[in-house]
Amino acid sequence: MGFAEHFVSAADGTQLYVRDYAADRSGLVPIVCLPGLTRNAKDFETIAPALAQTRRVLAFDFRGRGRSGRADPATYRPDQEVADTLLALDTLGIGRFAIIGTSRGGIAAMVMAARALPRMAGVLFNDIGPRIDKAGLLRIRTYLGTDPQFSSWHEAVAALKSSNPGFDTLSEADWLAFARRVYREVNGVPRADYDPGLAQNFPSVADIEAGKMPIDSIDFEVGAVVEEAAELVAAQAQDKGIELLCDVPPDAARDVTGDPARLRQVLINLLGNAVKFTERGEV
Repeated sequence: MGFAEHFVSAADGTQLYVRDYAADRSGLVPIVCLPGLTRNAKDFETIAPALAQTRRVLAFDFRGRGRSGRADPATYRPDQEVADTLLALDTLGIGRFAIIGTSRGGIAAMVMAARALPRMAGVLFNDIGPRIDKAGLLRIRTYLGTDPQFSSWHEAVAALKSSNPGFDTLSEADWLAFARRVYREVNGVPRADYDPGLAQNFPSVADIEAGKMPIDSIDFEVGAVVEEAAELVAAQAQDKGIELLCDVPPDAARDVTGDPARLRQVLINLLGNAVKFTERGEV
């Protein structure tokens, strides 16, 4: 089955690539496929056509990966990837959707649930869970940001076989297809299909060993984050008949520098607990 291709401009002008399978179908909830950290829409080229027999399927290249544009490495973050995905879905006329999230794509799905839960019909998580194993992070750190200098696709296949043991039933054709999903061809040879700058926003070996995760330092508007958190808890408050008020004092700092995703999650947790333990009245 073929697919349509879309390029959507993100808010900062970065071009976002989307594969659109069975774009003419309607009725069932569309499926949004979000790839792993260094991967892209090609990872879903076997499952997407099967799913597209009954519904629309969209597979994304996050910014800095695949055919999406390269950008400031500081923007290679799950919250930005979620903002890009939602903008692209809005542009393509997608309201409610389900997600298949692999690894980084699964993390993006969790972040999206904190921002756009009413739009999400469900999530299938692949290769990701509530805890991220230290060994897995260290393994990613060993190759992230490198561009293997293979002289042929045969070498690329051999390297993948060595780093991915336990798949003895795959044929040579299967391994080559896998290699072509992982790498792109440049002057006839395989090269990394993502921006090496992606490594700049990933924890160092020392941070991983110490259990530390980096905190973003970006400009954002406090009021907007507060309102987003309140909106996500509003349904819970309404179900209990509790009034949820959101009032940001006019003299409060508006534009600050910090980590909006972490602040949003803290506020959601606080508001959620406040609603949970309030029997009547307002929060």
